[in-house]
Amino acid sequence: MIVNQWVPAAHRGDAIGDSARRVRDILRRQGHVSDVYALTIDDDLHGDVRAFEEGSARRGDVTIFHFALPSPMTEPFASLDGARVLQYHNITPAHFFAPYDAQLFRLAAFGRRELATLAGRVDLALGDSEFNRQELEALGFAPTAVMPIAVDTGRITGAPLRPALEETLSDELHNILFVGRIAPNKRIEDHIKLAEHYKRYVDEYYRFIFVGRYDVVPRYYRTIRALVAEFKMRPDRFLFTGPVPDEDLAAYYRTADAYVSLSEHEGFCVPLLEAMAADVPVLAYAAGAVPETLGGAGVAFSPKDLEHAAELLGQLIYDEDLRERVLRGQRTRLVDFSEDRIARRVEDLVARFG
Repeated sequence: MIVNQWVPAAHRGDAIGDSARRVRDILRRQGHVSDVYALTIDDDLHGDVRAFEEGSARRGDVTIFHFALPSPMTEPFASLDGARVLQYHNITPAHFFAPYDAQLFRLAAFGRRELATLAGRVDLALGDSEFNRQELEALGFAPTAVMPIAVDTGRITGAPLRPALEETLSDELHNILFVGRIAPNKRIEDHIKLAEHYKRYVDEYYRFIFVGRYDVVPRYYRTIRALVAEFKMRPDRFLFTGPVPDEDLAAYYRTADAYVSLSEHEGFCVPLLEAMAADVPVLAYAAGAVPETLGGAGVAFSPKDLEHAAELLGQLIYDEDLRERVLRGQRTRLVDFSEDRIARRVEDLVARFG
């Protein structure tokens, strides 16, 4: 069987594209012909990902379209002759962008309208979480199911050491990590407020590290930096790295004392699994798909009481018994996203159309 996947953009390190390439490799091992096609492709992925313009992109017996933003792929996908499978990775609700970027507000709003045009035009609609599946169902998609992102934690656990960076980070400060773009739904301002509570009630030996692009919503990033100044906090205790290569990302995970997520909208949240794989205890606000992805692992809290969160963070860092219990739970949860589990899900998916 020919099982193709379409992704609007193929960027190394992007969770959706990386997942598609991992699923493609599983499909090939299962005896299928499979390729990933994209509109834009990083230079180092040419030869691994194929151009959408190629005629073979439209010849799949099954085509899986990964939807996370509006793109010129949507209408061609809806008119394919073979089986059409939508995999929805969520779109950040437009209201998060309204105070900061009118263009991103319009893009997010248009993306959800474009998604709705595919209702009734696909053979199967997958959410990569139950949270996303329910959104598809509410839009009128049927049948629906859940297919998690195929997360390659090996890029963290198998990355080479970065001695100079790791030595710099291994000082007297505790490293509190966040990975992802600096965007309004991530509520980075709450990380700054959490730091203020942590400094007041726990200790002053902290460093908050934010790994990911900070140029996506420039006005929002400026607001975050202004908040640090407003609280009269030391700016060197807040490290915004921008995008980094995998070996640096792995070093940030390896030297982290805790991973913190305070996001108010997540469709899956891949960094939670990366933190688990790196044996970093997770503290997360229970919003969107976060509780589902954690699956009872880590420490989830709600409502968003940041004073309470600071106390929890201190316990994760200093209470060795608690820390070890949390890490054991996270290791158990990771099994649900193992290669074997993913392969079985892929096999079951293809069997629907065999």
